[in-house]
Amino acid sequence: MTDVTVVGSGPNGLSAALTCARAGLRVRIIEAQSTVGGGARTLPDPEYPGVAHDVCSAIHPMALASPFFRAFGLADRVALTSPPISYANPLDRRPAALAYRDLERTCAQLRHPDSWRAMFAPLTGDNTAVADVMLTDKRSLPRQSALAGALGLRVAAQASAGGRLLRGEDAQALFAGVAAHAVRPLNSLPAAGLGTALAALGHTVGWPVPTGGSQAIVEAMLTEFTAHGGELVLGEPVTTPPPGVVIYDLPARALLGIYREELPNRYAARLRRLRYGAGVAKVDFVLSEEIPWADPRLLETATFHLGGSRDQMAAAEAAVGAGRHAQSPMVLAASPHVGDPTRIDERGRRPFWTYAHVPHGSPVDQAETVTAAVERFAPGFRDVVLAVRSVPASDMAGHNANLVGGDITGGGNSMWRAMAGPTLRANPWALPVPRAYLCSAATPPNGGVHGMCGFYAARTALRREFGLPAPIRRSPSR
Repeated sequence: MTDVTVVGSGPNGLSAALTCARAGLRVRIIEAQSTVGGGARTLPDPEYPGVAHDVCSAIHPMALASPFFRAFGLADRVALTSPPISYANPLDRRPAALAYRDLERTCAQLRHPDSWRAMFAPLTGDNTAVADVMLTDKRSLPRQSALAGALGLRVAAQASAGGRLLRGEDAQALFAGVAAHAVRPLNSLPAAGLGTALAALGHTVGWPVPTGGSQAIVEAMLTEFTAHGGELVLGEPVTTPPPGVVIYDLPARALLGIYREELPNRYAARLRRLRYGAGVAKVDFVLSEEIPWADPRLLETATFHLGGSRDQMAAAEAAVGAGRHAQSPMVLAASPHVGDPTRIDERGRRPFWTYAHVPHGSPVDQAETVTAAVERFAPGFRDVVLAVRSVPASDMAGHNANLVGGDITGGGNSMWRAMAGPTLRANPWALPVPRAYLCSAATPPNGGVHGMCGFYAARTALRREFGLPAPIRRSPSR
């Protein structure tokens, strides 16, 4: 007999399931897809099976810093390599702006180093403190109150300054590329907040690449889950509520189709009014050799922000936020083989991962647009492309139900949603139906591979349904 059923096997579903299983409960995961992992899967290329593509996430700034992953001991289970350059922002007709893990080395290559140092030096004294503040449940005071204050002041100042708190085109572009991960206008609080936190992590734990792809993180969690007696069911969509306690790693609106008239009318109406954010289109490449970057230093990093200057990125994000295609959209890219040489096959072929920001639900194929964006900073890129695999935003939910219309934030990319969850509730993980909980990125602390949405949902369920505390220590099976 099952005590808890978790619907969905993304990182948050797995963290919820693992937390409950380590508390001594009998847990079953049900996944609609034929493979486990949700947004953290890695699958072989259909033509070049020695080359594997990360289906959604590829680089993991929070893998070494997330409180859940630290308690889980992820770094002991998966090889996580942080390149010396955490991320890079190529610029037209000038050297790229580079964020080294070493803060001082970063400052040394910026035109106005003092502003970058003043922004980030107070945030980088502790490797994981920024993540602890960033990934709170948004309902309790963070333990690092001084750092939380320093972070909050910088976020507010950066947003109010329209992203120009930092001096120099290179520093402004370097920060804007990170802020664009929020898929929001660059002068918004969510963009300033995420950008500040991720940039700070770039100077502490770095932005690591998991050996074996994102799937390695999933497999480590799944191994521990099954060691605690957990059961995994694949290829089984859930259309009616499973019996007992259920934790859903699904879009909030999916609850309408599962519970139907069982949902309170007011809550159902709020879900129907829920607006999703802008989308991303995915374009994966198989390359024959290294990318011919105009700035060869880019060969030392795995992460690229291909949007040009801060003003160019701001214009692109504003257009997408208004529902229009940008002439030159923001493109995020990764060369995972830089941190994981096993991603190169025996013929030297390797993957190149990209996202382009587009309006929500856009059916437009972005393969040519992304190719041009890379070619802009790497003339001759087309010559090393062997194959292109493109998924428009409108089709992203086909391989991961949480990516409705290509929204990788689960509708949580506004400041309000980041705090409240999909609807205004004191506890955003508890649903207004008995024994049901939500743990997807629609709940705080929202998107990213960190497992904390699942942990908070499981913590709530354990306390309310079983009178149990959430186990936060490393598993005794290690």
